[in-house]
Amino acid sequence: MKIVVCVKQIPDPASPYKLDPESYFVIRPNDQVLDDTDRYGVEVALQLADEIGEAASVTLLSMSPGGSQQGIRQALAMGADGAILVEDETLRGADALTTSQVLAAAATRAGADLVITGTESTDGYTGVVPQQVAELMGVPALTFARKVEHVDGKIRIERQTQAGYDVVEGALPAILSVTSGVVEPRYPTFKGIMQAKSKPVETLTAADLGVTPEVRQKIVSVEAVPGREAGDIVEDDGEGYLRIIEKLEEVKVV
Repeated sequence: MKIVVCVKQIPDPASPYKLDPESYFVIRPNDQVLDDTDRYGVEVALQLADEIGEAASVTLLSMSPGGSQQGIRQALAMGADGAILVEDETLRGADALTTSQVLAAAATRAGADLVITGTESTDGYTGVVPQQVAELMGVPALTFARKVEHVDGKIRIERQTQAGYDVVEGALPAILSVTSGVVEPRYPTFKGIMQAKSKPVETLTAADLGVTPEVRQKIVSVEAVPGREAGDIVEDDGEGYLRIIEKLEEVKVV
């Protein structure tokens, strides 16, 4: 089974960042880190590969400026076999649909039997890429998985819902998006970190995948979040509850 895991390199959330004064896009540093939510997808892939045995492989797929490839190497150090990096200046500022087109084309090119993603990236938060990739590839989408099993050549999941979970099963090939609670990601070992330095990373462009990016979005302005205003201080003289009722009526709660 060829398992492809979508991972994303992002600027370190703990470090300050700058915006391009013309496009308002984040200026991405050379050193980026692995999006923390993608560690769960990598771990699910590695566990499935261990269960299946030598017939399974795990390949990372990332669309981002390569930089030092620090984030990709972090995922490789967990145990993935190799990576595909789609790096192309024409993809700068790509929207969710363009991103999905690139990932779907790259996964198809790689011959993926199973594509694993997180539910959304921490620097994008669109939450629609897994479903769009499935539609573009014409395969089932098994989303919001809180538990994953490989049963008789199919993928069975517990799909997280507001009311609990649904049991969903789909044939391969398929797209699988996992929640942050699905597994406990492993920490890379020293051996894994050293091996990651020599694992293959194939670099592709949009043209290599037959994708022509389209500009569908534009940021026209960026404003600072307004500061939080101080709340009202009410001294309770025995009738403070009336002020509470008044406030609830203002927001139409009562």
